[in-house]
Amino acid sequence: MSAKPRPARPRATYADVQALPSHVLGEIIAGELVVSPRPSPQHTETASALGYVIGGPFRFGKDGPGGWWIEDEPELRLGVDPDFDPAVPDLAGWRKQRMPHLPTTSWFELVPDWICEVLSPSTSAIDRADKMPFYARAGARHAWLVDPLLFTVEVYRLLDDGGWRLVTTHRGEASVRVEPFDAVEIDLGLLWGR
Repeated sequence: MSAKPRPARPRATYADVQALPSHVLGEIIAGELVVSPRPSPQHTETASALGYVIGGPFRFGKDGPGGWWIEDEPELRLGVDPDFDPAVPDLAGWRKQRMPHLPTTSWFELVPDWICEVLSPSTSAIDRADKMPFYARAGARHAWLVDPLLFTVEVYRLLDDGGWRLVTTHRGEASVRVEPFDAVEIDLGLLWGR
């Protein structure tokens, strides 16, 4: 006796995301609704600190060149892949020369110049295996994977063939220059909440 094939699950829609309670985060990844708990305090601290450390010099021009929008948890509807719509990175940045004004919608349709995912044990595999390839297909030029438990920052650059190249990995509390924000030194020790 052969097993009956499983019925195909219907593709998740934006209405599924909107129907979620406010204490969870929903994304559509590979056509399925992925629901994650709100991040841990360590994750939140690292993401908040990173937004502050980069935002000062690059968004507001404080001791740096300015010229960027740096946004926390922006909803991306890029129209690149319906299986990943919407996607929500922890942080994203757009050069103001490409996006002079913020959109009037509650989401962004322009591909970010920089994406950052702060890794959590519950989302690390999704961030690496699903979201990073999506960001590459969308054309984001730079990506960081930040691990607040290992105190690391992995820096990626998009190649012409559409794949990611690991440029470098920084660890610990060093002061470093990290593309695309290498005009200013970043004190990694500020990210770890210690």
